[in-house]
Amino acid sequence: MIFIFDNVGGELLDIALQQIRFKARIVICGAISQYNNTEPVKGPANYLSLLVNRARMEGIVVFLIIFARYGEAAKEMAGWLLEGKLQSKVHIEKGIENFHPTLLKLFSGKNFGKLILQVSEE
Repeated sequence: MIFIFDNVGGELLDIALQQIRFKARIVICGAISQYNNTEPVKGPANYLSLLVNRARMEGIVVFLIIFARYGEAAKEMAGWLLEGKLQSKVHIEKGIENFHPTLLKLFSGKNFGKLILQVSEE
């Protein structure tokens, strides 16, 4: 059985649908390629692959699934960060005057890791 986890949507989901195998399972957790779309969002063009391959596509909202154990997960992940088992990248830009270009980096792929705008030295 093949599983696809999609949080991009759009063209990438269509490509994945072209490649699915018999009894494939597709989980949709987001559609970031569509978030800033100025035109109505179109559904997958290759959705008939689901029928032909007897595959399933289902959406999930991760936070709703893990809400009951969120505190436990946050504590465990914080421990992993402290132990060095989990690493986080941080991209820092400085100055409130850079707000607009810094915000745009979120959508252009020009930052790596957590994007922070530092507005003061404190």
